[in-house]
Amino acid sequence: MTVDAWRLASLGLSLVLLFTLGAAGGCWLADRHYRPLLDTVNTDLATAKLARDNLETLAGEQSRKLGELVTASDERARQAAQAVADAKELAKPDYAAANRLLQERIGGDPAQAAAAIIDQELGL
Repeated sequence: MTVDAWRLASLGLSLVLLFTLGAAGGCWLADRHYRPLLDTVNTDLATAKLARDNLETLAGEQSRKLGELVTASDERARQAAQAVADAKELAKPDYAAANRLLQERIGGDPAQAAAAIIDQELGL
């Protein structure tokens, strides 16, 4: 190889080394600048994920409790309807007796008639 070729190769190698050092220095500076920002963002991300998971858990629990309340409400409505039906069934003899007493006409003063009907019902 000639001297000019060696000089050209040495110049090319020097340029490559200089670009490599510049790129390494740029990476080092970028790392020093962005690392604190990345750490902060990663902490915020972890906090947001934790909060999201917590909210999902709470929403699931709230949904489950709401379902339980709806089921309990339906059960109470069914029991209330059954109680009304039972009360109507138990009241049938009393309604029949009241209707029978109303159909019996006792003449005279309405107060005496009412007293007589009550006395008759009570067996006095």
